[in-house]
Amino acid sequence: MKNLRTKVLSAVLAVSVLGASAVAFTGCGNKDTTNDSKVTLTNVSYDPTRELYESYNKIFAKHWKEETGQDVEVTQSHGGSGKQALEVANGLEADVVTLALEYDVNAIRDAGLIEDGWVNEFDNDSSPYTSTIVFLVRKGNPKNIKDWDDVAKDGVGVITPNPKTSGGARWNYLAAWAYADKKYNGDEAKIEDFIKKLYQNVLVLDSGARGATTSFVENGQGDVLLAWENEAYLSIKDNPDEYEIVTPSVSILAQPSVAVVDEVVDQRGTRKVATEYLSYLYSDEAQRIAGDNYYRPYNKEILKEYSDVFDLNINLVTINDFGGWDEAQKKHFADGGIFDKIYEKK
Repeated sequence: MKNLRTKVLSAVLAVSVLGASAVAFTGCGNKDTTNDSKVTLTNVSYDPTRELYESYNKIFAKHWKEETGQDVEVTQSHGGSGKQALEVANGLEADVVTLALEYDVNAIRDAGLIEDGWVNEFDNDSSPYTSTIVFLVRKGNPKNIKDWDDVAKDGVGVITPNPKTSGGARWNYLAAWAYADKKYNGDEAKIEDFIKKLYQNVLVLDSGARGATTSFVENGQGDVLLAWENEAYLSIKDNPDEYEIVTPSVSILAQPSVAVVDEVVDQRGTRKVATEYLSYLYSDEAQRIAGDNYYRPYNKEILKEYSDVFDLNINLVTINDFGGWDEAQKKHFADGGIFDKIYEKK
């Protein structure tokens, strides 16, 4: 399928952005939009990518118009990644999905809408940008939060989304688990106790990462937000005198995943534009837009351009350290898994 990316510019389209919710996919028969003057595309994404795709859709529109002469209108849908995946699996129209993790895309695959092998369609396991998990604290760091131990201390109010609905929340949880695993040399009883203590400090579990940011930033709840790195930087950009970022000693390489929704694009005749829409995320121009929006570019040379922004020496575990997403989901986040075992609703 990688060869498809080299051929997509023989198709047609162009892009103009609208941030709106998607509509239910009712199916309109197999068709070809190649000769249409305008085509629409729906990108179902997760919470913290709003600003990224607002910028990206504009440059893609220009790129595609120049290459093909066709206009394209991109409709965005945002929410908790797990919830978004469920919505697409249940019929929410999406030509492409740009979600927080591979497992959520696999849920759509398992519903029969995405072909096997999607993860190999684009470079870096179909992850054009990465991120990690950091702490956002209030200016001056009044609770002196430096690492995961401090997040689990008595009297610390924690804000993090719900791992049942948010991909970012699952990355948060696994980053904390990785720290505890190192601290307790793999003693799972002690690791579970640590994670339980941390979640006892959680004041509210929002459904998605952006909702958690709102709880911390706008509603003034909590002492520390467990956040996507890009969310933390956006909060500081908007409120430079109110917050600061703390990088923990151990975190996780978060790899958001992108995929074409095969069932939808074949019905709508949008495969060529949808494929190029994701392929162009790897272009130098798009990689710099990712960096400007505080995602870590996949392109290592471009990533170096942002070395003054990101801590490139942070100790990052990967999802492979947990046996991959299927194993991590089954063990930690499935009904009856460890998260259900340790989390007590307030």
